Amino acid sequence: MRHHLRALCLCAVALGLCVAVTQASLGDRQPHYAQCVKRCTRGNCTGHVRPFYMPYTGWLCEDECRYTCMWDTVALFLKEGRSVPQFHGKWPFVRLLCIQEPLSALASLLNGLSYYAAMVMYRKKIPSTAPIYQTVIAFSLIGMNTWLWSTVFHCKDTPWTEKMDYFSATSLILYSIYFCCIRTVGQRHPGAASVFGAVLVSFFAYHVWYMGFVRFDYGYNIFANATIGLVNLLWWLGWCLRSHRERPYVWRCAFVVLCLHGLALLELLDFPPLLWTLDAHALWHIGTIPLPLVFYRFLIEDSLYLLKEQELKKIY
Repeated sequence: MRHHLRALCLCAVALGLCVAVTQASLGDRQPHYAQCVKRCTRGNCTGHVRPFYMPYTGWLCEDECRYTCMWDTVALFLKEGRSVPQFHGKWPFVRLLCIQEPLSALASLLNGLSYYAAMVMYRKKIPSTAPIYQTVIAFSLIGMNTWLWSTVFHCKDTPWTEKMDYFSATSLILYSIYFCCIRTVGQRHPGAASVFGAVLVSFFAYHVWYMGFVRFDYGYNIFANATIGLVNLLWWLGWCLRSHRERPYVWRCAFVVLCLHGLALLELLDFPPLLWTLDAHALWHIGTIPLPLVFYRFLIEDSLYLLKEQELKKIY
């Protein structure tokens, strides 16, 4: 566990270093790029007819100029035998129609569909009278919302879509902690679980307020999410270790939380996208696609276990 903690801290530091330069990168600092964007903006953004889809997808004429000049600068770097640079904190990606990062957007969409399919599977097998039924459904809706905004963000990176992506991801991690509290403490002490839920809601409200209206602080966001993610990991794993003898199915829960945190370490493999589409971030999202289906298999077996306990209490 100590080695895993060090790995998570390393991940947080590395991500913090990566996002610290999102406002300026080697590529967009090049005079060639700056001059190209200036010429393009003056020549193409004054009275010229733009493609019909641009006003509806958030692609302004200036964005088109940055995209064109990005590839012009990449070609210059490669011609000179230099490494591929980043632009505005991102690697260059080939756009598909109006989708900025096609593979990450597709993987995010598939993650959302995976949550939906898992929820449908759960509802078919578990009656609504199950003790954690409503908690599972809420978790499903929050998961689908999170991946919806991830899809939108990877289609078009704007300050607004970035905030929604970040806030939604935080909400999912916080609700996972609340879910763990409901499962491990709430069955015996529902009042304590409610108080803990109120604390989490208060923290989330503060987080959104600070990031949205005070300062969009990448370093703070990484630290906050790494911390609550670590709490989520240790709490679920601790419960699985204590429960595995009487509930052998909890291995699925432990497997999923370990995979989620292990896959997050892919962000350390920061490399130019293969074929200008596949990067470490896309690999991370691709790897998480099947995990909701595994986790909900655990939830189905756990709900059946709780229903059986509930029936035995009624008898005795």
